[in-house]
Amino acid sequence: MSSESFGPDITIDALSVDALSVDALGVDGPYRSRERAPLTALDGSVIGAISQVPSLYVRRAIAAMRATPVPPAAQRFAALAKAAELFESARLAGLGPDEYAALTSRASGVPLAVVRTSAAWIADVLRSAPRTVELSMPRGAVADWRDKAAAGGFGLWTRRGDVFAVHAAGNTPAVHGLWPEALALGYKVALRPSTKEPYTALRLVSALREAGVPGGSLTLLPTSHAVSDVIIAESDYAIVYGGADVVARHAANPRVLTQGPGRSKILVTSEVDWTEKIDIIADSVSHLGGTACTCATAVLVEGDPEPLAAALAERLGAIPSRPTDDPTAILTVAARPAADEIDRYLHTVAGSARPLLGGETIVDELPGGGAVLRPAVHVVDSPRAPQLGVELGFPCVWVGPWQAADGVAPLRDSLVVTAMTSRAELVDALADEPSITNLYVGDAPTTWLRPGVPHDGFLGEFLMRTKGTIRVGRRLTG
Repeated sequence: MSSESFGPDITIDALSVDALSVDALGVDGPYRSRERAPLTALDGSVIGAISQVPSLYVRRAIAAMRATPVPPAAQRFAALAKAAELFESARLAGLGPDEYAALTSRASGVPLAVVRTSAAWIADVLRSAPRTVELSMPRGAVADWRDKAAAGGFGLWTRRGDVFAVHAAGNTPAVHGLWPEALALGYKVALRPSTKEPYTALRLVSALREAGVPGGSLTLLPTSHAVSDVIIAESDYAIVYGGADVVARHAANPRVLTQGPGRSKILVTSEVDWTEKIDIIADSVSHLGGTACTCATAVLVEGDPEPLAAALAERLGAIPSRPTDDPTAILTVAARPAADEIDRYLHTVAGSARPLLGGETIVDELPGGGAVLRPAVHVVDSPRAPQLGVELGFPCVWVGPWQAADGVAPLRDSLVVTAMTSRAELVDALADEPSITNLYVGDAPTTWLRPGVPHDGFLGEFLMRTKGTIRVGRRLTG
């Protein structure tokens, strides 16, 4: 029986049913490159291989995409709606929905229940595409110059470019809930999947193409990190996921939208009884295994933060360690070496913060391989403590003091702030702060999302513009 080698100690049986190949989906169909990288499970076993297409293939694919006509809006919306049904229930790329969820969980460490929740979210996003596009469009614009409103002079909502590149992350499948909006807007999308978890990208692209999205409008381009820059360079606009280093690397490029650390926060003012809110706060920290950018990583309390921190540690500490295929699993699992590295980093950045949970270790090894990343709760003594800006990919939260004189400064640079307060002037100040992307007031967890509500602004704000337009004189034909 033949085998394929990726190095002196890494081989997979080429005929094994457990080995799944993830190949490129180009304009003209699937393409398996000569260079391939291994796909591994949490226990280190190789479960498949992913193509690494060369830069020449990328350039030719994107050039062919530019030559592809844009389908009419009604056709795009119909394809997205049909893709939602296929994504949820069909057998795609050789996998049914249960097989896809199990494989994704096994490879990424994301609990099975989280994979299924994320998949349902993606399907909702696809179905909601027409409404999202409508909501993102300025009220003074129309989407089609034929609209009767344009006859007297109006704004025309139109694309800034043709090709949108996506460098996807692998922390949860839910990251694939954003970029389909670009397809709805008429962009062609070149998607580079994560090597850690490429299965959601493969399944979603397969569903969309089976639903009628042309190959020239949507490609799957797995590549090495070196070639990934070619995808950005050849495209008009791009979205890139990553840590602070990735954000800094692309910060000066106006064509790149970065999705980095969220540093989401909760503020609880003194007139609010936090004991009634502790479940919401705990859910904000632990939802999706603490991996999402919307998960709360800091809680600021007006008054003594210690009692709230202790109650939060009790809630989070009660979450059981479970393997990813357990239907009750909440916490993310990592390969043991990666878990140990995260644990060491936590101890380094914690500094003088006082641990109430996870101080000894956050690593809980599972008998079947991998280790659960247990929650961590630390108390800091200042609203300006540097730890409040540290975000890690598991339920890790820093709890500190706040007083009215501190104002909104400690809450800046946050993707989400949940303000548990009754003070309208404080909410006004938070709403006016440019570096706070989303503001939730009251009993909303930081992880609340709904299709049609912007996540980091509407994607249309980045990809679209308005042109002044008017129709005067004779009727047009054709």
